[in-house]
Amino acid sequence: MGRSTRWVCRFALLLPLLLLLLPPQRAAGTQLPLVINTWAFRRAAETAWNTLQAGGSELDAVEKGCGQCEIEQCDGSVGYGGSPDEHGETTLDAMIMDGNTMQVGAVADLRRIKNAIGVARKVIQHTKHTLLVGESASLFAESMGFPSEDLTTQTSLAIYLKWLNQSCQPNFWKNVIPDASKSCGPYKRDKELNNKGDWNDSQRRINDHNHDTIGMIVIGETGNIAAGTSTNGAKHKIQGRVWDSPVAGAGAYADSTAGGAAATGDGDIMMRFLPSYQAVEYMRTGVDPTMACQKVIYRIQNYAPEFFGAVICANTTGSYGAACNKAPGFTQFHFMVYAPFLNQPSEHIVDCI
Repeated sequence: MGRSTRWVCRFALLLPLLLLLLPPQRAAGTQLPLVINTWAFRRAAETAWNTLQAGGSELDAVEKGCGQCEIEQCDGSVGYGGSPDEHGETTLDAMIMDGNTMQVGAVADLRRIKNAIGVARKVIQHTKHTLLVGESASLFAESMGFPSEDLTTQTSLAIYLKWLNQSCQPNFWKNVIPDASKSCGPYKRDKELNNKGDWNDSQRRINDHNHDTIGMIVIGETGNIAAGTSTNGAKHKIQGRVWDSPVAGAGAYADSTAGGAAATGDGDIMMRFLPSYQAVEYMRTGVDPTMACQKVIYRIQNYAPEFFGAVICANTTGSYGAACNKAPGFTQFHFMVYAPFLNQPSEHIVDCI
């Protein structure tokens, strides 16, 4: 074997390793930056996009975009004055993630503070922690200069009173006495466990008119990725309940070497599968964003065939996709996209699988 032939062979063996060491390349014809968010929350996408255009960072865009939904109380499922818990109080969950540093800031069961995504950002900026919860999170927010405000409105109060008048139906209790399917509490544990309603019973209370979350992915011109969420949770939840939205890898995930994802729907089910993290890992291996979203939906279907949920995905090139699970009353999922080839935020629709 000649010297030139030996060098060709050696190069062929080293080529796969060299390719792994190279930074991800932008696909031909793909345009960045990109803003994508769950549901038809147009102003959220527009605000995030304008933040980027004004020179803000990807994290700034996520914070401002999700914050816009908090201000507008998007569909009553984000921000103050919506989804009262079983004691009539509205509490908020939010998270934000930097795909360059893998830092996460999150708050859960946040009380009296309207700008939950802003507080989550402060967790990154001013602490060495990742997640703060409950009354302690509210005290942290106040120390950061956020005003303490009543999150109850006439709308949320009316929702709560109507629920009380319906014998607290539906609710999130099981295996308790008195029978939670027929009356309000206070409840005590029932020694006989039946586990009924563990997976799919929540469909009676969570649907596409109770969206639960804004999830957002922002990719800058250089490929930097950030993601975030904000929500007021499910109506009539048990006090102290935390679900997928503020949990990294469940509600959202960002990795600037692979992609970003965000989930929405029945968080009590979805958080058990870390769908956002799993979708990003699928994209890392080269799976198309749409297929990555579908694969995580299929995985959850094996355990909860009728769960309510959807996922949005975007990879480092700016390609994006979404998927949702077909459930009673939920056959299509709407999401927003803003990119250079669009003159304004564009609403996309996918059929559920």
